[in-house]
Amino acid sequence: MQTYDAIIIGAGHNGLVCAAYLLKAGFSVLLLEKRSIPGGGATTEEIMPEEAPGFQFNRCAIDHEFIHLGPVVQELQLESYGLEYLWCDPVVFCPQPDGRYFLGHRSVEQTCQEIARYSERDARRYGEFISYWQRVMGVFIPLFNAPPKSIVDIAGNFDWAKIKDLLSVLGPPNQILDFARNLLVSPQELMEEWFDTEVVRAPLVRLASELGATPQQNGLAFGAVMMGMRHNPGMARPRGGTGQLTRALLNMVASLGGTVLCDQSVERILLDESRAVGVRVKGGNEYRASHGVISNIDAKRVFLQLLEPLDVDRFDPQLRERADRRIKGNNETILKIDCALSEPPRFSNHNHQDNYLIGSVLIADSVQQVSEAHALPEVGRIPDQNPSLYAVVPSVLDPSLAPEGKHTLWIEFFAPYQIAGAEGEGLDGTGWTDELKNKVADRVLDKLAEYAPNLKDAIIARRVESPAELARRLGTIQGKYYHLDMSIDKLMFFRPLPELANYKTPIDGLYLSGAGTHPGGSISGMPGRNCARVFLQDQRSAAQTIKEWWNQATGAIKP
Repeated sequence: MQTYDAIIIGAGHNGLVCAAYLLKAGFSVLLLEKRSIPGGGATTEEIMPEEAPGFQFNRCAIDHEFIHLGPVVQELQLESYGLEYLWCDPVVFCPQPDGRYFLGHRSVEQTCQEIARYSERDARRYGEFISYWQRVMGVFIPLFNAPPKSIVDIAGNFDWAKIKDLLSVLGPPNQILDFARNLLVSPQELMEEWFDTEVVRAPLVRLASELGATPQQNGLAFGAVMMGMRHNPGMARPRGGTGQLTRALLNMVASLGGTVLCDQSVERILLDESRAVGVRVKGGNEYRASHGVISNIDAKRVFLQLLEPLDVDRFDPQLRERADRRIKGNNETILKIDCALSEPPRFSNHNHQDNYLIGSVLIADSVQQVSEAHALPEVGRIPDQNPSLYAVVPSVLDPSLAPEGKHTLWIEFFAPYQIAGAEGEGLDGTGWTDELKNKVADRVLDKLAEYAPNLKDAIIARRVESPAELARRLGTIQGKYYHLDMSIDKLMFFRPLPELANYKTPIDGLYLSGAGTHPGGSISGMPGRNCARVFLQDQRSAAQTIKEWWNQATGAIKP
């Protein structure tokens, strides 16, 4: 039986980031991945080798923003392990039915100039809006890059610039109340308060809803930062696809002596009387961990599937019920469409230029359309009569993803995991069948073709993944790629539960990481880095910890 200092369940990007920090600290690490390739939601694969050889597709994540709000890339020196980021500009293109379009550049000033063609007021307000939410983000960045219950770690992340952001956002009492209110309202209400034109409101609401809920939901206004981040720090993609981030992390892990084993589905976390001591995988093999087990999968599966009920109850008799009833999301997930194209889509009625396709292409005709696109999945209905969608043609920025002159198309369409009235039918009883998923994909592509008439003739091959298939591939409950919702009541020290928010569990030696932990889903590496920090702190003596905290506290305010 092999023994390591730490065992990490799941080799997604957060698991790999966590492993890299532990390895740098001198610990031996084993990562166990259930798929045949590591990376989780951060992979790039040739998924149609017969119909479309040479076309590389991002299976999930594609646009990287949050990772540039933290130090992971720099601290791990990932560029030296093969990671190269390509920066997007423009960052958003959203055509409207009447021929107008929103074109967001990395420059706020350029974006305001585009908006001014339709509304001078909205152009002015846009600059104010982005300035405000970028300062809000400046306040939250120190919180994101530290365990949520570690005041000393958080304080150590503030420099003078971020303190100025904090003071500018908070200010006098009425301004503080405005700040609190802005976090509690819905994205739709927020956009209607700031802007007059649908050409500005609709794409911003669509981006805010990327957090995974209807724009009418209160507590989701924080999604307003989604556009602000595209201006600063900016939106980028690894050359060669999202999978190149995974590849760089794997290169680093290997160079430090870490071990990654694929096709290893963990069935049980092993405990002795007082702590987690290893895991058993499908097939019966066991691996031992002398210092701890770290789960990169969601907490609900950890406590309801990977541990014996009696074992969990010994440490916290309420935890299983709380995990079952409180760690949950809505019924919305994603139907994914990948296409190999002979040429890029051409938006012939919207002053088409190929560089408009460098960033994200949003089909958001109106706030109402976006609202329906998110509200209908919650009640089990497919919003495909007038689809709203998020599309990317990544090969425009990165030609290495397709044969010369050809292109790839990535489409994300929000859809229900469980279809109403189809319980017990289709894949895993969700109602999703191959016939249905392809019918829905037809309607989604029809909608995109209304704006890009050449699309249908340009498609060489396509692959459609239903929500049920996505859930199986990622190993998530109900296809929740963020593990649970990203509304304000499920962030920070509420994520995934207050008693689990600091990456530790009631079981000694068992830790949590991944999208279901602070600060949440997306490509950031922050959960992995923060979890590693907590793990390493637990291995130090009290004197070492006090000394480190003192050094942080005395150096917290950096001039």
